[in-house]
Amino acid sequence: MIVPRHYEDLSVLHENTLPTRAYYVPGSPRSGHDPLDRESSDRFQLLNGDWDFRYYGSVHELTDAFYATDHEPQGFGSIRVPGSWQHQGHDRHQYTNVRYPIPLDPPYVPQDNPAGAYLTDFDHVPDETAPAVSLVFEGVDSCFYVWLNGAYIGYSQVSHATAEFDVTEQIVPGRNRLAVLVLKWCDGTYLEDQDKFRTSGIFRDVYLLRRPSAVLFDYFTTTRLGDEEATVTVRASFRGGEVPVRLELADAGGAPVADAILEPSGADPRFTHRAVMTVPAPHPWSAEDPYLYTLTLGCPDEVIRDRVGLREVCTDGPVLRVNGAPVTLRGVNRHDSDPVTGPTVDLDHIRRDLRLMKEHNVNAIRSSHYPNCPQFYQLCDEYGFYVMSEADNESHGTQTQFLADDSWPNVVEHWNRRIANNPAWIEPTLDRVRLCVEREKNRPCIISWSAGNECAYGWTFEAALLWIKQFDPGRVTHYESAYYRSGDRRYDYSSIDLYSRMYPGLDEIRAYLDADPDKPLILVEYCHSMGNGPGDLEDYWRLINSDERLCGGFVWEWCDHAVRAGTTADGRPRYLYGGDHGERVHDGNFCVDGLVAPDRTPHPGLLELANVQRPVRVVDADLAHGTITLRNDLDFTDLVGHVVVSYTLTRDGEVIDEGPVELPASVPPHATATVPLRVTAPADGRCFLVVRYRLAAPRPLLAVGHELGFDEIEVPTAEPRLREAAALLDRTAEGPAPRTEQDDESIVVRGEGFEYRFDRRTGLPCAMTVGGERLLDRPAEVNIWRAPTDNDRSVRLDWLRARYDQTSTRAYTTAVSADPAGRVVVDATMALVAPTVQPIARMDARWTIGPDGSLALDLTARRDPEFPFLPRFGLRLFLPRRMDAVRYFGLGPQESYIDKHRACHHGMFTSPVAGLGHDYIRPQENGSRADCDLVELSGPGLALTAVGAHRFSFNASTWTQEDLTRARHDTELEPCGSTVLCLDAAMSGIGSNSCGPALLERYRADDTELNLNLLLIPAHTN
Repeated sequence: MIVPRHYEDLSVLHENTLPTRAYYVPGSPRSGHDPLDRESSDRFQLLNGDWDFRYYGSVHELTDAFYATDHEPQGFGSIRVPGSWQHQGHDRHQYTNVRYPIPLDPPYVPQDNPAGAYLTDFDHVPDETAPAVSLVFEGVDSCFYVWLNGAYIGYSQVSHATAEFDVTEQIVPGRNRLAVLVLKWCDGTYLEDQDKFRTSGIFRDVYLLRRPSAVLFDYFTTTRLGDEEATVTVRASFRGGEVPVRLELADAGGAPVADAILEPSGADPRFTHRAVMTVPAPHPWSAEDPYLYTLTLGCPDEVIRDRVGLREVCTDGPVLRVNGAPVTLRGVNRHDSDPVTGPTVDLDHIRRDLRLMKEHNVNAIRSSHYPNCPQFYQLCDEYGFYVMSEADNESHGTQTQFLADDSWPNVVEHWNRRIANNPAWIEPTLDRVRLCVEREKNRPCIISWSAGNECAYGWTFEAALLWIKQFDPGRVTHYESAYYRSGDRRYDYSSIDLYSRMYPGLDEIRAYLDADPDKPLILVEYCHSMGNGPGDLEDYWRLINSDERLCGGFVWEWCDHAVRAGTTADGRPRYLYGGDHGERVHDGNFCVDGLVAPDRTPHPGLLELANVQRPVRVVDADLAHGTITLRNDLDFTDLVGHVVVSYTLTRDGEVIDEGPVELPASVPPHATATVPLRVTAPADGRCFLVVRYRLAAPRPLLAVGHELGFDEIEVPTAEPRLREAAALLDRTAEGPAPRTEQDDESIVVRGEGFEYRFDRRTGLPCAMTVGGERLLDRPAEVNIWRAPTDNDRSVRLDWLRARYDQTSTRAYTTAVSADPAGRVVVDATMALVAPTVQPIARMDARWTIGPDGSLALDLTARRDPEFPFLPRFGLRLFLPRRMDAVRYFGLGPQESYIDKHRACHHGMFTSPVAGLGHDYIRPQENGSRADCDLVELSGPGLALTAVGAHRFSFNASTWTQEDLTRARHDTELEPCGSTVLCLDAAMSGIGSNSCGPALLERYRADDTELNLNLLLIPAHTN
């Protein structure tokens, strides 16, 4: 070992680092650099690039002084900085959520602690006006030692924090050699147990800053809003000596609005100087209107430029307020995650995320569960996002300690004792909070500090939260794990401003609001978006929109985490998750839990979120009197001038009327307006009024005309059925009566151009031909199974225990007869059975076959109430693969379920079969279409139309539900050779029970009696 064991010493968190300061990049007085474009500064030198690198399986293998300038190290290759080892072929990937990847023995880590040795050479050109040089690392996981030109510089840990070293004495003109040793684990690993892939290395930027010997080193800008003016206060401190500083504040157009000189101030020992500027006619900053002023801090040999947003944040009893107004956070939790580079993300990547968020009505981000790079916050300032900035602190793994009694109450009782309530960890916890707050204290986008995530509660957090409140009372504080209260002492929660919960049920939220709370409630994680989901967004948002004490929430989470491992032969990306890398401790695909895919392709859940969070809603439609009432759900913006409202009236999917909706002179925030909208309903057909909201003027990241959302209202007609479906259901088929044959095994029904064979053992069609063409590849089935979604992960165990995945249909009696209309009737009494369990349901089926070959099915099932609710209930048909064209009337154009359809509207839609599904990395139920009247599948020579006497849902896919259940990755799926059509009378909802509450009862297929009533019309086509 050639380094001291700081990595297991809680008394050494940093060595020789400069004091933590606000983020900025200075420039010379002549540079004119942009605060967002730090490379435009002539005092900034980026050291990113290809560095020499050697990976060691254990730090003990490192026996030579690789950092020495007179020693040429052996065995080094190349690595990209910034970047993680694991994403560049060293070590291996590992994803784990709660569990530590190392023994739970804080502060000690395994003796064989992997290490990475880095070397790079760079040139330094001295500047006599800026002789002091600092070396900055913005992110190194987990800890690191630094040498420059063979001289030891220092040590630091806290992966997602900035570490700055003064290297003035060690740097030389011309060529310099920088050496860094990074260890995979340190005592800080116990505080970095975030739900993510565990990666190592220098994963954020490394750079030099050249500065004068005496500098303005740190400053803290705070703002206050008045009726006619605003006050901007700047407190500052110096390093190397005091220098004169002139401050100038300019508006967004560059016009000066205020100036001041920093003056000594003895009021604050942390900051020795202070200046106050008054801004007349201030333009406040908010996420809806992110107006920024430019602050210039001018020194004799240096200029610092920053941007300032005039805004105030507070809690007013149980209401969160920004600039005096109640605000609603429409938020997401976001990790730094890229399928190719992992935690290393550049500005284009961040901008892409922010643009997608803006496009989908997201206005808030929680930096889960660590500080992001400084430029992220600058972009949030510019584009308008409220940010909850979270310290790099999660010790969730202490929850998995072995306990004889592993019941949840006992786990909570012991959870905090190793770290969160251990005095030895107070300073490490405080350090992480300070590093988070101090660096980004000037960012207007940050309205809340979060002390960490899922660490339990104790002395460490009492101290950390108290420090935040004393240092920065102008923002609100948050820490959700204060909810988990160990009974060994009464803790102090007075420094927490927001009451926070993860994945609460609706009843828990109502109970909190009914208890006359004194703090706002924030859903810091809710609506778990894993796989096909979430399905409970609208339920939460009905509550959020109804009570300002519930100030919103952050959906878990923004993106699927996965590692891209090339592509398939047909060009599809291959994504890997936990367990795909040979790791023993992992949590499978629990990291694949986002609203967007790893490449940022939106999942249907993101579209659902966008419309649920639309800024305008129809809250009443009195079409009889020709009015609708709109509610403005924005917090600061009048609808007039912001949105353009239009309507479309459809009948059976065809537009029969459309036009603008005229707004009154003003619709202020949170106000309603009743506006005229006269539409004439036709006499029949399924009619819907869709009211759409589009952006009237450009906004940050959004263009004019961008759709902000829509409402759909069903318009009643005298005959409210799809006309095509009604005509098919009501028609009288003509022609000669079908003929029948029967034996002990089957009943055959023949007619002009068709032949159907019913299996007496099942009571179901086992073969069908139309015009000599085979319509069924396999016998029809009564179907209750679906490939479990990730959100079915809990109930899946009940379904498997009930053998829902192994069901078959058994007929007790099967009889054939003719009715007075000349139709053939096949009646069957049946049961749905599975190995080892009693019949799941008793069933009666009646098939009525007309002279034209149509089949009317009336299927009634009486479910045994001992069994859990069903995944679905319907009929499964295996059609020839060439039947690939789909036309349907129902909810579309994307997948829809009983609790997940707010991004859909009713219409007549067409699609190839492949276009109906959605690829989730772990295959699962997908692609259902709900509230359908009719679906038609067709291909060369064949067509099948299904019409519902009652509304139904359907899936059409090239894969079976068994294929989807077995496969671990979407790229493992192979078409089964048929077009699989599922026609469902009931389909259970989606929910978010992969982490959230159980699926609500009203969304479960758990009726005692279930009925499927369909008319099937096969046809031979030319």
